[in-house]
Amino acid sequence: MNLRFNKAISGLALALIVSVSSAQEFALAHVASPKHYSIVMENEHVLVLKMVLKPGESDSAHRHHNETVYFRKGGQLTITETNGKSFVADVPDGHVMWHEAWTHQVSNTGKTEVIAIIVEQK
Repeated sequence: MNLRFNKAISGLALALIVSVSSAQEFALAHVASPKHYSIVMENEHVLVLKMVLKPGESDSAHRHHNETVYFRKGGQLTITETNGKSFVADVPDGHVMWHEAWTHQVSNTGKTEVIAIIVEQK
């Protein structure tokens, strides 16, 4: 009986570990792609990131909390969502957008460097 109990507890622990790791499968942008995202400021309310993508570069799939993004230098970006759908966005310099929390991957498919400032709610 003790052996059955130990096996049941081990199975439950494994299931919990798998479900926790699945929920955290995607890291925040600056953790997933530190080469492309740097922290400008962080406090208990917001995380402010700077993203730089040179032509031909792509970041790793990552997640954001609700965010406002200011594109200091725009360009052509291809954004791929976790469902596999992608779209091309021709973003002008100075463009500002808001987006609720999401997970995606970004590729610079244009000919210019793209620089964005991202303000995420915590």
